[in-house]
Amino acid sequence: MVLYYDSKTGNVERFLARVKSITHWDCIKITDSMEPTLAGHLVTHTTKLGAVPNTTRMFMQKHGHLILSVSSSGNMNWGNNFALAADKLAGEYAIPILIKFELSGFNQDVDTFIQKVKEYADKKMDTPQQ
Repeated sequence: MVLYYDSKTGNVERFLARVKSITHWDCIKITDSMEPTLAGHLVTHTTKLGAVPNTTRMFMQKHGHLILSVSSSGNMNWGNNFALAADKLAGEYAIPILIKFELSGFNQDVDTFIQKVKEYADKKMDTPQQ
């Protein structure tokens, strides 16, 4: 399993470090020069009270066809703008939102994320190929 991520303050990175310690999935930080070839799930953060980070936006413009789902961290203090990057990307790229979590997430969030990624993979394997 491949997880692509964007982290500005380290919250997403801390969240994925806990995911990786349980699953050993590949967690790849988004960079301008990367050229991914594998499909994977995106975990990003929300910035500026509900905006998609520029680095995430540029990544998705180039490689959005590889992204299976989106998850986002955010701050509950932002009310309706909480983790809004996930909503925006899900709408723009017609991909599901797996989870929204606050800051670096709680253990329950890590468990939920892992379960949802596994469920997504199971569902894809059960879907007949055309």
